[in-house]
Amino acid sequence: MSSLKGNKVYLRALEPEDLDFVHAVENTEEFWEVSATQTPYSRFIIKQYLENAHRDIYDVKQLRLVICDLKDKEVGLIDIFDFEPKDRRAALGILIADASERDKGYGAEALELICNYCFKHLALYQVYANIAEGNETSVKLFENLGFQRVGIKKDWTYSGGRFKDEILYQLINK
Repeated sequence: MSSLKGNKVYLRALEPEDLDFVHAVENTEEFWEVSATQTPYSRFIIKQYLENAHRDIYDVKQLRLVICDLKDKEVGLIDIFDFEPKDRRAALGILIADASERDKGYGAEALELICNYCFKHLALYQVYANIAEGNETSVKLFENLGFQRVGIKKDWTYSGGRFKDEILYQLINK
């Protein structure tokens, strides 16, 4: 699908062969704050998840894609979730798993590809992201793509022994 391919990365559907990669990502405690996870996932649960990943976004209200570099190496995951076709909106989440793969433009290109996919193929009017205060990398990523800061949820998440605000960013397809 050419609309999901860029100059640095392409986005593809989950495959059964992604079991080890997804299992590692989901069980990395460093990522739990952004994924709202608090417990580890078994290989069995991840395998079941992958077996059901083919289900339609209109049915399950979410879509997870793998971010691959042009050498076919998995570098991250990008999610469309809280998909609301009636209101023509969805939330987005993105993760570049290996710190050595960050700051190479992969995240920016993947986010741009998924936004274009949402607007063109899903006919969404808007996409949004919730970003924890202090996550300046994500703030910069979304702001550079034109997302606007539209609200703050006060003391929204509890992490590291304290409550953190969550910032709501929105991109409207004009």
